[in-house]
Amino acid sequence: MTTPLDDLFVKVRSENRAALIAYIPAGFPSVEGCKKVIKAFVDGGVDAIEIGFPYSDPVMDGPTIQAAADQSLSQGTGAREVFDALKTASGLGVAAVVMTYWNPIEKFGVEKFAQAIADNGGSGVITPDLTIEESATWKAAVAKTGINPIYVVAPSTTDSRLPKVTSQCGGFVYAASLMGVTGARTSVSSGAADLVARIRTTTGLPVSVGLGVSTREQAKGVAGYADGVIVGSAFIKAIQDAPDEEAGLAAVRELASELAKGVREGR
Repeated sequence: MTTPLDDLFVKVRSENRAALIAYIPAGFPSVEGCKKVIKAFVDGGVDAIEIGFPYSDPVMDGPTIQAAADQSLSQGTGAREVFDALKTASGLGVAAVVMTYWNPIEKFGVEKFAQAIADNGGSGVITPDLTIEESATWKAAVAKTGINPIYVVAPSTTDSRLPKVTSQCGGFVYAASLMGVTGARTSVSSGAADLVARIRTTTGLPVSVGLGVSTREQAKGVAGYADGVIVGSAFIKAIQDAPDEEAGLAAVRELASELAKGVREGR
């Protein structure tokens, strides 16, 4: 059984390019606004969408995403809004996943959460703070529902540990390109290419790089060696910097279109 995410990577590999994956927290800038952003992503040429489950105490998120999550939480965003946003994305015909810390999954109910992802057309879940050692209940739920379990590896992941993690992944392996938190940067860490090369020695799964991409040039650079380019903070910043919603959506479409060109120029 394949997911839309699995199918997407087959497609982009046949086109000899990387996939552009865009991130937005559910409920940001508002519940309805988030759905409009998802539509703007698709109109701009994004290949897959990552819906963030806003969380009050994130381990991996930088200040831009944290501010967006806080705004979202202050408006009462919870699991229902996350699944609604997921359904909006999958309903527009793009592969869609949820990124969440473990606590909300446990609170919602592990099996119930996996089932809700599948029911709303989601391909899988990125779990940045879940270790493979603590994954037994999650792995069972994922196997039952047929969704992709996506784990995060960092430059600090040892050579002996790396295959243990990548062998448990589905959909793609999430390579965090540098130690530290998310956020747009002037340059993407040179460690990203090394990490991707190390991951490739352990698995044939696609590898997507997150943390730091904000421009067409950077997207092109990462697309030269990765299967997926994940962009989050740059989109959120475009919305935060806009004078009103319409301008924000236009900025998102424009950035998505530029980044989509970048991933196609990478090879």
